[in-house]
Amino acid sequence: MTEKRHVGEGARRYGEIFGKGLIVGASMTVPGVSGGTMAMILGIYDRLIGAVCSLVRRPGRSLAFLAVFGAGGALGAALFARGVLALMERYPMPAGYFFMGAVAGSVPLILRKAGAVRFSPGLILYPGLGLAAALILAGLPVEETLGAGDGGGTLWPVLAAGAVTAAALVLPGISVSQMLLTLGMYERVMDAVRRGDVAQLLPFLAGTGICTLLVTGLLGRALERYPRQVYLMILGFVLTALGELCPGLPRGTDLILSAGGALSGFLWVLWMSAHDR
Repeated sequence: MTEKRHVGEGARRYGEIFGKGLIVGASMTVPGVSGGTMAMILGIYDRLIGAVCSLVRRPGRSLAFLAVFGAGGALGAALFARGVLALMERYPMPAGYFFMGAVAGSVPLILRKAGAVRFSPGLILYPGLGLAAALILAGLPVEETLGAGDGGGTLWPVLAAGAVTAAALVLPGISVSQMLLTLGMYERVMDAVRRGDVAQLLPFLAGTGICTLLVTGLLGRALERYPRQVYLMILGFVLTALGELCPGLPRGTDLILSAGGALSGFLWVLWMSAHDR
């Protein structure tokens, strides 16, 4: 009886991981939406960092976690790439404000993880540093540096794009899709995802994977030594998403729909956060 209960709990746990991967994967296809922010919202961000950092010490458990999450992410990107983009294009105001509400709803979760229970100068300093770093990273002239826009059939631009987007993949507040647009690689990668062209995606995934391991390792060590400061800097990264997601000021019917979208996103994240305690 006990064994069956453990099996059932394990299946539910991996089902939850797969479902969260599905949501993160779908969100990453939308320019302006950060996969790291969505992972933070869903309460799985620090577990992802920990799994990558524990690959050597606990390879079995870490690989199982990452494989299930990765499978969900890949399926989410493949299934919802067109649908999510169509929704953003057809209803930009309500969809944009829903994501903005979700980002705002993640703030209490991040403050809780940082252990910020009272005001201190660090509550302004570290988010400010994170915000500045995110803005600098997002504003780098990577297209000119990498020459990605005229890459033709060579592998270098795709590998380079994967390497640059690794930081966007790991750090909340930086949109992978937005970075791909900046690199001039968005349509190429999204088309390969829709067609399931593995050969086209392999160089991009290789560059992303290698650099993600490096960035995640550094971030994992920082979280172990300075959790409060790192989480507050992550808050600054997350807040940059508000500017990217804002579709402007709604008017008329959009005003009601956008308010409802923002409230729905905010309450949804609070509900998710309550289940992550």
